[in-house]
Amino acid sequence: MQKTAKLALSDGSVFTGTAFGAEGEIHGEVVFNTSMTGYQEILTDPSYCGQIVTMTYPQIGNYGIAPEDVESSGIALRGFIIRELCEVPSNYRSTQTLDEYLKSAGVIGLQGIDTRALVRKIRTHGAMTGILSTEDLDDQSLVKKAQESPQLAGQDLVSQVIPKSSREWNESLHPLAHSSSTHAFSGKNLESLSEADYVSENSYHIVAIDYGMKWNIPRHLSQLGCKVTILPGDCTAQDVLELNPDGVFLSNGPGDPEPLTYAIETIRSLLDKIPIFGICLGHQLLGLACGCKTFKLKFGHRGANQPVVNHDTGQVEITSQNHGFAIDPESMPADVEITHVNMNDDTVAGLRHKTYPAFSVQYHPEASAGPHDSHYLFRQFYNCISSNTRVSS
Repeated sequence: MQKTAKLALSDGSVFTGTAFGAEGEIHGEVVFNTSMTGYQEILTDPSYCGQIVTMTYPQIGNYGIAPEDVESSGIALRGFIIRELCEVPSNYRSTQTLDEYLKSAGVIGLQGIDTRALVRKIRTHGAMTGILSTEDLDDQSLVKKAQESPQLAGQDLVSQVIPKSSREWNESLHPLAHSSSTHAFSGKNLESLSEADYVSENSYHIVAIDYGMKWNIPRHLSQLGCKVTILPGDCTAQDVLELNPDGVFLSNGPGDPEPLTYAIETIRSLLDKIPIFGICLGHQLLGLACGCKTFKLKFGHRGANQPVVNHDTGQVEITSQNHGFAIDPESMPADVEITHVNMNDDTVAGLRHKTYPAFSVQYHPEASAGPHDSHYLFRQFYNCISSNTRVSS
């Protein structure tokens, strides 16, 4: 029997639909994602910690759940909202339905509401706090709870998703990802590639600092032939340098970057010592460590169709993004330059330090399920390490 569920927003709006997945009541920042595929990767992306995610594509669950496609050890988002749930998925790799997956993870799902109306409201008024409940169905009560719930800005959400200890990573890209990734690394004809083309002859040691990292990132670093060590996001510069790495990667992660003073200080202490590559939250943290400031976007960038122009090449990349904060271009110090710009709103999508070997982008070059336009950045990081090694030797 179908169970009623409701979403109440802090502006007084209430959406009534049908529950799937788990039962209960949660609060979070209500956001939307415009991707047509990749819902499993979205569910397991730790960057959504503290948020209730709405999918704009109307039917979700079509290809079920495949264990090989998860991007972390669990689900960090607090709720999942869709227009229509596909209850009979078609995919030879699927082992569960979306309903079963959310139920086993204890995550509440809501379907059957007008997701177009919800997304238009968020675009007009901005991301706002909401309550998703299968228990309390009183509109006034739910709206009051939404208005009294804490906002996402100012919270340290990274502490909720970072690993408890360090680990060595030893998994490379799934065979299904080879054809879309290798040509971006090597520049060879796609038809002539073999698995050996993925791995470089010279192996470097990369320390990846995990602020809520998607697993496809270390897969790409490993595929380049690098040894990858993952450290928790609260590590110190000394923790990093004791491992004697050739490069440092700053991962994605959830929420507001400014409260993460421990991460900013670590990065600042590493800037003049080792090549650094950051993405998403790591991009914002690198910017803060260099002296930039950040601000909260009205409704954020979340989707696999964000156009970004590369100032070095003039080319446009279609990128996967998931963030609610951005670097203020007016705060850019003289020794930092903008390398990429989001073409939808002209926000900073990439930066580079003019003196130190450090650069970052505000999107996911490892994007799974896609797009793959920006895979070249991993090779760029590799080349940065190679150049730095030659200079210092």
